[in-house]
Amino acid sequence: MKRTRRMLKKIHELIANHSTFLITSHESPDGDAIGSSLALANYLSELGKDVTVHLCDPVPEIYRFMPMADKVVTDLPDRDYDICFVLDVGEFRRAGSQIGNCRRIGYFINLDHHKTSESFGLVNLVDISAAATGVLIYRLIKEAGGEISYATALCIYVALITDTGSFRYSNANSEAFAVAGEMIAKGVDAWDITAQLYENQPRQRIELLALALSKLAFSECGRFASLAVTLDMYEKTGTDAELTDGFVNYPRSVSGVEVAIFFRQLSAESFKVGFRSKGKVDVSLLAEGFGGGGHHNAAGCVVSGTLDEVRQTVFSHLQDVL
Repeated sequence: MKRTRRMLKKIHELIANHSTFLITSHESPDGDAIGSSLALANYLSELGKDVTVHLCDPVPEIYRFMPMADKVVTDLPDRDYDICFVLDVGEFRRAGSQIGNCRRIGYFINLDHHKTSESFGLVNLVDISAAATGVLIYRLIKEAGGEISYATALCIYVALITDTGSFRYSNANSEAFAVAGEMIAKGVDAWDITAQLYENQPRQRIELLALALSKLAFSECGRFASLAVTLDMYEKTGTDAELTDGFVNYPRSVSGVEVAIFFRQLSAESFKVGFRSKGKVDVSLLAEGFGGGGHHNAAGCVVSGTLDEVRQTVFSHLQDVL
């Protein structure tokens, strides 16, 4: 805790002594990536700082209601930045090639809660006990004695509710509930956020889900199951990867399944593989075996091959582990 407070103090010194800030997160951004980025952006903007939020992929439609979401850019501006906050990435490469190749950034600050997080920043604040990276933004503001505005509170709440699976996952600890309660006290409407995220789906997403469920597959032991989305499914439904968020929870919800896998096709010969565990299996170790990483209960990697080949490879590996 003392070490964490020292790092928070160091970050505040850097904020106080600099004026231009870049904020970024990982590819295919989820609720925590976007929520934590926008929470920090709102906070820094309220301090009078010059802030740019960059993501290598666009903000999914369901998250565009958040304050400053309309300011996010996918093309990195050709300018200098004193500080770049890199949030929730696990691995620096996941921030995208534009960030990785940029030579106009003074210092990097890494805020993360992935167990497999790399140390690439001047400050690397990594705490796996944090339910979401949004919690680290909350701690950052509170440590400085700052006021959390409604806009910042809304973004922190979105980061929390999405990364804890609406407070259903094992990372939904007492701090997560306490922070969520404080954000609601700031005026955040829990039902309105839930409706925005889960009761406002485009028809095409359900059509894509129907096709994905046709690829539902179970292991012989019944302890792991998968579904898949292929490029031709996107073409049939007029959709893209943006609408696949949460698909992995369907096999995960099946009784007896300990690990769920989601195969999302990237090209003719490669798939993004997402793992979700109910707690017994550390899927970050599974992902690391394929060159990826993540948390105990949520991790991912990329595997080359056709769907049948990738599924066979992953299933075989899981069978050996289990």
